[in-house]
Amino acid sequence: MAKLTVSETAAYLRQRDCFAIVTHRRPDGDTLGCAAVLCRGLRQLGKTAHVLENPEITQKYAHLLEGLTKTSVQEGDTVVCVDVAADTMLPECFKGLSFGLRIDHHRGDRSFSEHELVIPTAAACGQIVYDVLTQMGVSLDVPMANALYTAISTDTGCFRYPNTKADTFRVAAACAEVSQDLAMLNQVLFETNSLARLKMQGWMVENARFLCDGQICICPIPLEIEKEIGVKEDDMENISGFPRSIEGVKIAATLRQEGSGKVKLSVRCLPEYDASAICQKFGGGGHRGAAGASMMLPMEEAVEAVIAAMPQL
Repeated sequence: MAKLTVSETAAYLRQRDCFAIVTHRRPDGDTLGCAAVLCRGLRQLGKTAHVLENPEITQKYAHLLEGLTKTSVQEGDTVVCVDVAADTMLPECFKGLSFGLRIDHHRGDRSFSEHELVIPTAAACGQIVYDVLTQMGVSLDVPMANALYTAISTDTGCFRYPNTKADTFRVAAACAEVSQDLAMLNQVLFETNSLARLKMQGWMVENARFLCDGQICICPIPLEIEKEIGVKEDDMENISGFPRSIEGVKIAATLRQEGSGKVKLSVRCLPEYDASAICQKFGGGGHRGAAGASMMLPMEEAVEAVIAAMPQL
């Protein structure tokens, strides 16, 4: 595995022509926004580029990839993944692919690509993709600006998270110079909640477990509760951030059951704690403030394991 700089990554992409871009499982705004803007940027340069169809994409973000997708890798494609911290984050249909390049901003050493550009100090992977495309001489158009803004705004909680830096706002400003749609995007992304999501948040408040005088919140969500309330995947996006918003909570862990028997762990915490260190105990990772992992355990056993992994506050 070769570690690349931004300029070396731009040169790597210039030297190749056909690209298949891969996003992570349960794709969010950052991975899909990155995939869309990278694909459009490469096409602007006259290259053949597609985003591989992710079976887990939700309606909320599907518009970003209109006209950009294909179903499978073809001979001669360079496979590039964006915002994928480890191969365990890939949908099953993408596992086993040979990755030529990984662009990411997560900490960790679980490399699975031939080349990688990883900048952990970047608040969002979209910042890195933007820097690479700028090096290549790409100019933002409206669809690219909207996709890029979606990437950086969703991964920073609309610029509220501690990882947001001056460079993040500079990328947002570049988007605002091109697109008049950002207010509309903010409305859709951050100010609109479905009734099902609100019901789920109410259930979480009633059923959360609090430890250390309320400083730690553990919120297991059984699959049958999701079915009973009727939430869709769009409704559950970033639901793990909700229990951390409760006054006094410093570390919050949300556990969701999957049909496969896995339990998906998401940890959110204040800046003085390390969510990534907690999730690494279960083979996961991420950032200090937000990280995740998967466990093949019954829900109650997973909860007890997470409680045992929490720091003493």
